[in-house]
Amino acid sequence: MNEYTVVVPDNDVLSCVCGTNDKNLQLIEEHLGVPVFTRGNELSVENCDPEICRKFQFILDRIVDEVHSGGKDSDDIILTVLNTQKKVTVEEMVIIVPGAVRRVYPRTQGQAEYVNLLHSKDIVFCTGSAGSGKTFLAVAEALRLILTHKKNKLIITRPVVEAGENLGFLPGDLNDKIDPYLRPLRDAMETILPAESVKRLFEASVIEVAPLAYMRGRTLNNAVIILDEAQNATNEQMKMFLTRMGENSKVFVTGDPSQIDLPKRFLSGLMHSIEILCNIEDIGFMELTAEDVVRNQLVKKIVKAYEHERQ
Repeated sequence: MNEYTVVVPDNDVLSCVCGTNDKNLQLIEEHLGVPVFTRGNELSVENCDPEICRKFQFILDRIVDEVHSGGKDSDDIILTVLNTQKKVTVEEMVIIVPGAVRRVYPRTQGQAEYVNLLHSKDIVFCTGSAGSGKTFLAVAEALRLILTHKKNKLIITRPVVEAGENLGFLPGDLNDKIDPYLRPLRDAMETILPAESVKRLFEASVIEVAPLAYMRGRTLNNAVIILDEAQNATNEQMKMFLTRMGENSKVFVTGDPSQIDLPKRFLSGLMHSIEILCNIEDIGFMELTAEDVVRNQLVKKIVKAYEHERQ
């Protein structure tokens, strides 16, 4: 009999996989469309085609990662793992960064579709509220690309001061001035890689930070370029930024339309770009919602409350 078996590493993972009265195991069986057999710490499927075996292995690998990363609610873990597999393939469900302390998975269906776009499109626009994962997933994919040597450099930028970018009053050199504004991206990197590895990438200029105003005139080849907080870029800045893209480069643009800080006389370049570029097939567009917020359950409730107020 053709059997595919996975050995579960510990009782915490086995408990999560099975759930109370094997409830979670039944959900996995429904998802795969085949029965799952348990023998001690071994889980098996029989007479399955290779795709089902790959999904089975992926589900168990991801549960292991979630449990070992501190996940405690087994029902939540199972639903997260299964719900994000509905529209994308196994390969599109994970960002594996060499040397990382963790593999990066999308936690919602919207995030899974966003990861698919990051993999498949050369320019991706993603809008969403705080905690929806738009910046974190872009950083993870960028790190994967440079550490697998598919790209040579990561450049991260944003409109440093919301309208005018006047950095002169801040102490220190350019890096000192811009560091507080780009700190969230560095925090994301240090969640994925050891802090020392991130430091070495900056010291070797593999990762470069730059105010948006300093991007003019450059042509960026063989690079990943992330524009964060793009809702605070003007139309002119956005056009300038997008036209910096050189050969064999990828561009990820993230922003939150609910937090536009530009003076009233300026339109958001992010929203304008999405409007005029939406019909270009090679550009990906993703809108994450309150349902994609994974930072904290209270954050999700806060975002939903503000969304409701605007309706």
